[in-house]
Amino acid sequence: MLHTTHFILLIFIGYIVFTIDRKQENVPVPTILVVLGIGLSLLPYFASIEVTKDMIYHIFLPPLLFSSAYRFPSKGFKENAGIIGFLASAGIILTVILLGASIFALSGPFLSLSFVGALMIAAILTPTDPVSVTSILKNSTGNEKIADVVEGESLINDGTSIVIFTVLAGMLTNGESFAPLSFLGEFLLVSLGGAVIGALVGWLLSKAVHFTHNREYQVMLSVVVAFGVFNLAEYLHVSGVLATVFAGILLSFEFGRTIKENDLRDKLDGFWNVIELTVLALIFLLIGIQSAQHLVFDGWGFAIIIFLLSLILRFLIIFSTTQFFPHWRHRINWRESILLTWSGLKGTMSIYLILDLQSKGGGDVDMILSLGFAAVLISLIIQSLGIYPLSKKLMNQ
Repeated sequence: MLHTTHFILLIFIGYIVFTIDRKQENVPVPTILVVLGIGLSLLPYFASIEVTKDMIYHIFLPPLLFSSAYRFPSKGFKENAGIIGFLASAGIILTVILLGASIFALSGPFLSLSFVGALMIAAILTPTDPVSVTSILKNSTGNEKIADVVEGESLINDGTSIVIFTVLAGMLTNGESFAPLSFLGEFLLVSLGGAVIGALVGWLLSKAVHFTHNREYQVMLSVVVAFGVFNLAEYLHVSGVLATVFAGILLSFEFGRTIKENDLRDKLDGFWNVIELTVLALIFLLIGIQSAQHLVFDGWGFAIIIFLLSLILRFLIIFSTTQFFPHWRHRINWRESILLTWSGLKGTMSIYLILDLQSKGGGDVDMILSLGFAAVLISLIIQSLGIYPLSKKLMNQ
């Protein structure tokens, strides 16, 4: 169980880490928090904490998604909409299929995995979580384009990855075979439905903020929208994640067009910045605590192989597709393709998918859970530690 005192102590630990780590250049805070969480799991008081998928999905995700989406620069989204949309839709489907097939083909000498089980691992590792990475990219290279693509892709692929995962999870737990047409139809319905609802609610929010000049009331309205559109979309059986993201993006567009009052953005930022830091402290400490119990297993060698495969395939997809389209070819070179690949580290959404699978049970679940936790932790630690020196090396030549 997670008690009130757990929350207080974890937030206080997060406060200490954020306060000490002022530069946040070489070691992003989430990495420190995850390692601390693994250490805390050795203490009986924290080892008793049980993190549930509903806690992450319904409490932590909506504020993280909304705060990132409404602050995402509308100019950056418009300029990079094509590559962001591709990577978060067709790119993510292609990644799941190729990575899943590779995992299945190479799993023989290490362990026995079904093809659907291999696809599940791939689906867990497709959502990206660029927390702290975007600020590092901007500080180290001065290149906002790469940071915008990384953040924009992450916002949208969180939703598409859940849709892919949900369809595959149903196949795994029900013992069904992979059906491409059924998979694609469900993907389009849930994804587009969530995006449409989010855009509609976001448009309504962009108009409603003009009905009152009281900034506190406008902040209250943003809280209602962040959680409300998420739950509305889930009630209608479409993507709550994409609904929340598109609601935030529409508000971002409104800031870029008609909302000129800087104090409104200051009020929103003042509130949502505190919420975001608090949630990040909690969620990454809890990731460390929760993952610790799954890290003692015999598949670490294969987990490293999976991690390397995910990097290689992501680079091949990004580089080949950007070279295929003339417009992207002149904007994304091989150095930037490497940086986009390395910046796609795993995090919150991957952990939610793992916990969701854990609640379902059946099939190859136990091994998938351990491999998933291990690969996510490798990604979080290795990629976040490497992003600063790699970006300096590649972009300052």
